Amino acid sequence: MSAIQHRVVATNGARIHVAECGEGPLVLMIHGFPESWYSWRYQLPAIAEAGFRAVAMDVRGYGRSSKPTRVDDYRMVKNVGDVVHLIGALSDGAATVIGHDWGAPIAWNTALLRPDLCRGVAGLSVPYAPPAAPTEPKPTARMRAMAGDAAEFYVEYFQAVGRAEAEIEPNVRQWLLGFYFCASGDVENGPNIAIIERGKTMREKFLYPKNMPAWLSDADLDVYTREFEYSGFFGPLSRYRNVDRDFEDFAPYAGRPIDVPSLFIGGSKDGPTIWGAPAIARFNETLPKLRGSTIIEGAGHWIQQERAEETNARLVEFLKGIH
Repeated sequence: MSAIQHRVVATNGARIHVAECGEGPLVLMIHGFPESWYSWRYQLPAIAEAGFRAVAMDVRGYGRSSKPTRVDDYRMVKNVGDVVHLIGALSDGAATVIGHDWGAPIAWNTALLRPDLCRGVAGLSVPYAPPAAPTEPKPTARMRAMAGDAAEFYVEYFQAVGRAEAEIEPNVRQWLLGFYFCASGDVENGPNIAIIERGKTMREKFLYPKNMPAWLSDADLDVYTREFEYSGFFGPLSRYRNVDRDFEDFAPYAGRPIDVPSLFIGGSKDGPTIWGAPAIARFNETLPKLRGSTIIEGAGHWIQQERAEETNARLVEFLKGIH
């Protein structure tokens, strides 16, 4: 970790914190919820050692990056704009973009909107699904129908400003541990924290490990806790609060494939990968330059942390194959 350098880059009307190491073609990594640049701690040195300039960003609203105060400042086009300007600031004009969780749609949509800036794109956990046609129901309407009257899908649960924040922020460390553990591959027959009974909180469904998982030490959890105690959760949760705006913004791109070299990595026990099976089945149409699609057996949602060696091997193979 001592080789990793930190700085803040002014871009797209925001300040974006990055952690970087190595020299060579730019590889930009984008984290998801609720994480930070630190979720790429195993990939930064591995990708740098393979001959690349490895950079992990803090998405707007997180860590040391800017924290706009309006919900609609967290819409997808704003996040893509941050990535586009960051590529321009850090490279000769192109990069390979890798994203996990919410970072995956940011990476996919960067490649969709600006293929000229992307030597390649890789998504972890969340597969690429082209934007929906404007005649389709909006995302929040689909989620309400999916969860039924007695429950809420977690994206719907996160919609109201202040509601989830009030659950999380009194004890950030404990909430993060429960969320991380329950979404990992370490839980056998655990609760489905994606569905919350109306009138209940997500926290009420959490299980906690007797001992810290091999991929998440007390020190790692301390890093995440400090980041969120500093940044709060308004910005991170506001990414969810823009799903209907994103639906409208991307309607002109409905059904569009991504025409740059691509890679997908998921976990067999990862919710978004499991839910995304129909999207994965369409990769021959939606990702015509796909270089590989791998489901790592037994891996949960935090795939680049839970299964770092396997993830690194696939990422480095992909990177070397397109450069």
